[in-house]
Amino acid sequence: MDMIAALERRRPITVTVTGAAGQIGYSVLFRIAGGQIFGDDQPVSVRLLDVPSKIRNLEGVVMELEDCGYPLLRDTFMTVDPVAAFDGANTALLVGAHPRLVGMERGDLIAANSRIFASHGRALNESAADDIRIIVVGNPANTNALVVGHHAPDIPKSRITSLARLDHNRAAFQLARRAGVLSNSVRRMTIWGNHSATQFPDVFHASAGAVSGAELAEDTKWLTQHFIPTVSSRGTSVLEVRGHSSQASAARATVEQLRDWYFGTAEGDWTSAGVWSHGEYGVPEGLVFSYPVTSDGDNWTVVEDLELNEFSRDHIAVTIQELIDERDQVSAMGLI
Repeated sequence: MDMIAALERRRPITVTVTGAAGQIGYSVLFRIAGGQIFGDDQPVSVRLLDVPSKIRNLEGVVMELEDCGYPLLRDTFMTVDPVAAFDGANTALLVGAHPRLVGMERGDLIAANSRIFASHGRALNESAADDIRIIVVGNPANTNALVVGHHAPDIPKSRITSLARLDHNRAAFQLARRAGVLSNSVRRMTIWGNHSATQFPDVFHASAGAVSGAELAEDTKWLTQHFIPTVSSRGTSVLEVRGHSSQASAARATVEQLRDWYFGTAEGDWTSAGVWSHGEYGVPEGLVFSYPVTSDGDNWTVVEDLELNEFSRDHIAVTIQELIDERDQVSAMGLI
């Protein structure tokens, strides 16, 4: 009974999920309410944001959340108003975006979503809590995070990130498969750059059990013809096969990236997250770039002083240029 009383007294974390009626948002919400992110002793207050045409769907999501009987779920609130949705939010998962359709060019996706994320940035700036933590999931995630930051000038840039954990997980699984070990034995995997086909999944500093990634990378045919293309084009492959973009895997990755942010990364290991560049590894300042990062439970820190071979530097240069081009496209639209 004392534990129940303590739970009732504890202040809830307010979490806003945009695109809450969509499949990624739907999957994430039940993990939030079930304690998979913040722990089984942390109450949550959930705010669900979506477009007016989805309000009926949101009602159904709320019904299901209530029917699960989660003891941690303090309350729910659904709305079509971003300012109301982000009011007092401690965490915001920006999932809602124009979907990537088969045959859609990346530039089309940028044009469709930049204005959405500009409005989210303004609303977050107006009403979010001072300790807000933001993960941009909707694609193109890195550039959408850049737009959010521009329109939320009062929010520290360290509080605005983009999802890179999905690519990180994809790379870890492929490396583990090659080494013949379980994926949770992979350490120090890195995704550099953009959440796109130009990203660079880096095995040179990784290990899979007792096997080093650098050793596996000596098989250049596997590295260049299987590993890198499989990881970097996985989203497109899923879309072509399923007819829908990645959903369950994206939800799991969002949960893991947020959990690492709140509870810290394992000692001696790192993960990948899209964070604001301060010029590390020659990346222009101000781009949202996926780096190897550690978390202390509050802030992300870029792992510095890694030695990069020429192969790595060449691939990183390509993804840097794509992010510059995306930034310039958004700038030409007048949104940054």
